[in-house]
Amino acid sequence: MIHHKYSLFPVLIFKVKNPSCSHSWIQSWTSEERGKQKQGPNGHFGGPALRCCWAGGTNADEIRESRPFPLKRRLPVSRDFQRRLINRISFTLWLHAYYLSDKAGLGRVFDGIGGLSGGGATSRLLVNYAEPYRSQILDYLFKPNFGASLHILKVEIGGDAQSTDGTEPSHMHYEADENYFRGYEWWLMKEAKKRNPNITLIGLPWAFPGWVGHGNDWPYDFPDITAAYVVNWIIGAKQYHDLDIQYIGIWNERSFDIKYIKLLRYTLDKSGLEEVKIIASDNLWQPITRSLLLDAELHRAVDIIGAHYPGTNTVMEALETRKTLWSSEDYSTFNDDVGGGCWARILNQNYVNGFMTATISWNLVASYYDNLPFSRDGLMTAEEPWSGNYVVESPIWITAHHTQFTQPGWTYLQTVGHLAQGGSYVALTDGKGNLTIVIETMTHDHSVCIRPPLPAFNVTSQTAMFQLEGSFASISEVQVWRSHFGFKSKKPSFFERLTPLKLVDGFFSLHLMEDEVYTLTTLKVGQKGSYPSPPASSPFPKVYKDDFNVRHPSFSEAPYFADQTGVFEYFMNLSDPGPHLYTLRQVITERPVTWVADADQTISVIGDYQWQNLTVTCDVFMETATTGGVFLAARVDRGGQAVRSTRGVFFWLFADGTYRVTNDLAGQTVLAEGESGTRAYRWYTLTLTVQGQYASGQLNGYQLWSNAVVLTPKNGWVAIGTRSFESNQFDNIAIVAKG
Repeated sequence: MIHHKYSLFPVLIFKVKNPSCSHSWIQSWTSEERGKQKQGPNGHFGGPALRCCWAGGTNADEIRESRPFPLKRRLPVSRDFQRRLINRISFTLWLHAYYLSDKAGLGRVFDGIGGLSGGGATSRLLVNYAEPYRSQILDYLFKPNFGASLHILKVEIGGDAQSTDGTEPSHMHYEADENYFRGYEWWLMKEAKKRNPNITLIGLPWAFPGWVGHGNDWPYDFPDITAAYVVNWIIGAKQYHDLDIQYIGIWNERSFDIKYIKLLRYTLDKSGLEEVKIIASDNLWQPITRSLLLDAELHRAVDIIGAHYPGTNTVMEALETRKTLWSSEDYSTFNDDVGGGCWARILNQNYVNGFMTATISWNLVASYYDNLPFSRDGLMTAEEPWSGNYVVESPIWITAHHTQFTQPGWTYLQTVGHLAQGGSYVALTDGKGNLTIVIETMTHDHSVCIRPPLPAFNVTSQTAMFQLEGSFASISEVQVWRSHFGFKSKKPSFFERLTPLKLVDGFFSLHLMEDEVYTLTTLKVGQKGSYPSPPASSPFPKVYKDDFNVRHPSFSEAPYFADQTGVFEYFMNLSDPGPHLYTLRQVITERPVTWVADADQTISVIGDYQWQNLTVTCDVFMETATTGGVFLAARVDRGGQAVRSTRGVFFWLFADGTYRVTNDLAGQTVLAEGESGTRAYRWYTLTLTVQGQYASGQLNGYQLWSNAVVLTPKNGWVAIGTRSFESNQFDNIAIVAKG
């Protein structure tokens, strides 16, 4: 019946009304003691946490706190009490007791819990929220003792390529280019740091600009160039934003190169960045752990072994390296309450099973269009900046059970483990007498993560006894916070502060129901922060326009545009002092070193995925003679990693004097085509109308084509884009949607 090496023996408990008499004896024993006596530490049989406990009610659920007394071979009671005891025993049950002690030393140092922005463009819509809602979202994520109170923020080092839900811009589009104000990750790191000055910052590339690979889809052919590119990002973070990057990764979920890792360490040191630590390899446990064991120089270069979606388990070789182990990307699960249950289970069991001292959620906040891949796979949801609506999901409060009562630098106790009837517990200390215990009892079906597959297991309600020993033996009271998912009752409650629990001789017991999380802590901090309800959810406005006339934009991207291949940035068109001085420009002219299969065309989407019938107008400017081309599209049905197979209604205009209408981004299914008389370096106005099964297009207000039959898709976003990786400009977009 022992489920963990730190679990204690089961104790047979008789629940009685009054234990106060002392003239006769009744027997009490443990399963291991039957038929023999063995005196444990402190003169108690079975050990100091083996107790015969009592409570005054008639129901096991009422056992919340029990006064212990030493277990001896016989318990003194009167004959009358003995008779009454036999008559009044309401039930017997097995309870398990668990040591929490530092007598034998401590476990590994806790490094924190965090969220990942990027991989990619997962925080894209967050920047477009108006105040106060944007600051409220940030408070729920980062403000200490308020919401998730995250310890770690990991961000993508933008590489101009698709990295799951969109592209993020690089700080170096080309070799001679350096701009440390593109994108929104700089802003996000500063906002996190503003709320929590001690937050840990991590950078990791998903993709690289094409020049890094010298035309090859591989970043390691010229490792010195790649290392310099990454180190420039770290230096720029400090120089332009006063941000200290503490950890840097290699290449997300792709092959690592030993020579490159060593060279990256050398380049960091040579640049005065000795304190920046390397995480490898943000993929599986192998083959990086085996490589570390075989190569002493590589072992010295790598500080953290970071695994993705480890299923709470590690491998023996990882332990043999004696390196710090992290789940450097985890969760990635729809953030309903089952997602919250997934998060609760892995936050405990990543350490209990796998000795991982940090867990980082992909993603931080689901702030991208709902119909892109992995919808709502964030700790909370903020996907409607146009309405101001956001949703604080259960994973925020599950995170708070850990983050509001621990800090990086605390240490796990060795005495952590699984509960006898399912679930797990961890305990951490600051080394100054404070103790935080987190218990979870998530059932299998209510804690399934998106990956890896979860083996079957059982969890049932149970009463668990805990004995504090060592330097914690004198603790007499702990604060109690509870989350109850309420899958059966349909009455969930998250992060509730309960009445403090009194301990006697370091002992307490809890009745744990299924699908609960408890935090018991000596710290008297903690808050379930709240703001007035945000505005109600509403769809993207049916009438929308943007002239891009922003002299000093706060961000490089225009509101609501979500780049899926290529990068579209605000641009000052100094060659045209007329009506098109400020425009939106696609700026990537070379295919990047990709993470997934980017499209051969560039594309940025906007609007409501449910739109069917609409008219969209946009001014376009081609900068490439003869081979240049642009498009305006409606009913665009895909993005993210599936962008190459995107379908919709695409109205193409080419610099060779032709036009084409296609049913797909790749241009394979042609609906109409002909002469347009268009050339590069001139502004044109495109108008696309889709109504039912028919589409039509105008050029400069004149009908160019009509009655193209569109059977599928039935709905989708509006989009703009270019024929290839080429610079083109867009201006004065206007959308009128009818449904």
